[in-house]
Amino acid sequence: MPRAKPRKPYDFRRIHDRRSSDLPRNAEVAAVEVDDPLALEPGDKIVALRSVRNDPLGRLHSHRQIDEAQYQGGRAFQNDWEKAERGPRAVDPTREYVDGGQMREPITEGQRKAVLRLNRAERELGADGSALVHDVLIKGMTMQQVGQRRGLRSQRWNDYFARRFRECLDRLAQIYGFATPHPVAVKNLPR
Repeated sequence: MPRAKPRKPYDFRRIHDRRSSDLPRNAEVAAVEVDDPLALEPGDKIVALRSVRNDPLGRLHSHRQIDEAQYQGGRAFQNDWEKAERGPRAVDPTREYVDGGQMREPITEGQRKAVLRLNRAERELGADGSALVHDVLIKGMTMQQVGQRRGLRSQRWNDYFARRFRECLDRLAQIYGFATPHPVAVKNLPR
């Protein structure tokens, strides 16, 4: 007759282990610390996995190539772009069918403010900086793809675009209020 296996003591630490152990084949993820939605105490944090596969801003932040203010400024720009965008909309089956054309939905106050912030950002970044930010944050291009689009394929240009993009993120962080401008060092002023 086979012997019964001895029972292992119950491990209370494994109760709240909600981490995924299996990932898709081509997954590119980074560990981030977020607020615990099931926490008993407010402010508790858990480690979650964030996909950085199609997110250049998230990849730069997870590899510590940009700081938190630059990351938040880029996310605010993306958020404003999504609010301001007025593309094709899905058909709403709950609305009454009317023969003929449809009236456009009115522009909301949030959309108007988002457009004003985007216009200010575009003015302060300039034409080149605005195009670079749009390519990376909205279209999701890498620095190599940005250089290829402009016909500049060397590593030196990729480094230049990366440096210029970080400068633009600094400016976006200032525009959206996540950072303050650097004080200018004043030397040898007449008294």
